Amino acid sequence: MDSPAPTTKDLLTEAAAAEFRERGFQGTDSNKIARRAGFAPQTFYRWFKDKTEVFVAVYRLWEDEERRFIGELVRQGAGEAAIVEAAVKHHRDYLHFRRSLRRLSLEDPEVRQARAQSRLRQVERLHRHSGSGLTREEIAVRLLELERLSDALAEGELADMGLDEAAARRRLVEILAEMR
Repeated sequence: MDSPAPTTKDLLTEAAAAEFRERGFQGTDSNKIARRAGFAPQTFYRWFKDKTEVFVAVYRLWEDEERRFIGELVRQGAGEAAIVEAAVKHHRDYLHFRRSLRRLSLEDPEVRQARAQSRLRQVERLHRHSGSGLTREEIAVRLLELERLSDALAEGELADMGLDEAAARRRLVEILAEMR
C-alpha cells in the first residue's frame, strides 16, 4: 500500500526540521523554511501561526523518531550500550535543535509546555512497558538524567573538560537497566 503524498504542512515541517538541525531556532526564519520546502514565503503562514508553532511540530517529529528507533532496537534485542550509543547519536544529529529546545523551554511558555507534555508521554510509555516497578516520578527522574547526559555526550561537555566520557556512558547503561 502506498503512503499518501506529504501535505504542504508536512513539507514545511520537514523543511523546518532540516533548518533547525542545521541552524537552530535563532538561525532561521519562516521565509527560509518556506523556500526550503519549495514554497513562496507567505505559504508558511497559511499553515503555522509562527516559527514557534512549527518548532513544536518538529519537536514532536523528533520525539516520534527517537521512540521508533529505540523501540526497534529493543525489539531486536539490543543491549543497553547499543541503545545508549543510538540515543547519543540522535542527540548529536539534532545538536542545534536540542540546544534551541533547552533555551526556548526556559524562555517560551509554549515550548516549555510542549517539552513537559513530551516528557510525560515518555514517562507514561515507560511506566506501561517497564517491568521495573518504578513509580512515574522515579521514571521521570531517570528520564531527565538520561536526557541531560545524552545531551552532554552529544555536545562533548566531558571531553571539553578533558575528562573521559566512559563514566557517563556507564551511568546511561545503568539507568536503562534500572528501567527495564
